[in-house]
Amino acid sequence: MKHIILFLGIFYLGFHSAVTAQTTDSSATDAGENLLALLNSNASEDPTQRYTEATFKTTRIANGHSIENVGKGVLDFRINHRFGMLNQGIRDFFGLDNATTRIGADYGITEQLMIGVGRSTYLKDYDGFFKYKILRQTTNDRMPFSLSVLGSISIQTVDAYAPSGESYSFNNRLGYVSQLLLARKFSSAFSLQLMPTYLHYNLVRYRNDPNDIFSLGVGGRIKLTKRLSLTGEYYMLLGDRLRGTKNALSMGLDIETGGHVFQLLFTNAMGITEKTVIGQTFGDINKGAIHFGFNISRVFTIVKPKETEGLRNRVW
Repeated sequence: MKHIILFLGIFYLGFHSAVTAQTTDSSATDAGENLLALLNSNASEDPTQRYTEATFKTTRIANGHSIENVGKGVLDFRINHRFGMLNQGIRDFFGLDNATTRIGADYGITEQLMIGVGRSTYLKDYDGFFKYKILRQTTNDRMPFSLSVLGSISIQTVDAYAPSGESYSFNNRLGYVSQLLLARKFSSAFSLQLMPTYLHYNLVRYRNDPNDIFSLGVGGRIKLTKRLSLTGEYYMLLGDRLRGTKNALSMGLDIETGGHVFQLLFTNAMGITEKTVIGQTFGDINKGAIHFGFNISRVFTIVKPKETEGLRNRVW
């Protein structure tokens, strides 16, 4: 609980400073302008019914998903990297000698539906997901928030310990995540998101470990300048959890440079997929188990609508 209080306190102070420092702003000058300029196809005829854009700068807050999707026909190539723990000292160069990497690609099927696949070195996981927009916040607050649903499946290709009498079959390698993303952009400088989450592991290591895990996540973004944003997320496990696991906390900085988004972050999670970050984080922050990492995103227009000729890629 003290971690979530600290997390919200940092965001309150940052939000207060950002709002004070930025008295004028518009969606046209948002930090993600270059990424968000492909097409304002989400606007209705009535200007008061326009959808809110750039709630977050990219499709991930830090480790977890944001409310944002890539646009229809847009491919987002992503590289996620997490180094070892900082408390490993100079012998392991403060964690830089060790690393976990995920390489993946996300694609916009429609303006509402996005899919993605990836492969992580942590547990040698292959994962796939879909994310679908159900509701979208409007600028006149007729719809005060955005809502998306996320579903993912992962396949662990590293053999795990099976309980006595259990065989390690393909089915044992599977894990599932179901998640709701509820977000609101309160101003041009501040966005907040809640992520109620359900995880299921077909096989767990210990017989008294739960196969089903519930979590409530909270994430946010504070825009500092046109191209810099402070981000953070915290996943609080509810009820039973896997033995030895901790709540996952991440704090980061988004840097937008045209078609690229760089995310620098510190987290106690070694994994990168939803299954490993939310349910399989073992790092104890109080003991210095903190990993430095980064996310790199590059978007490409694969199928460009006729009405967008001459405009650039966007993520919304």
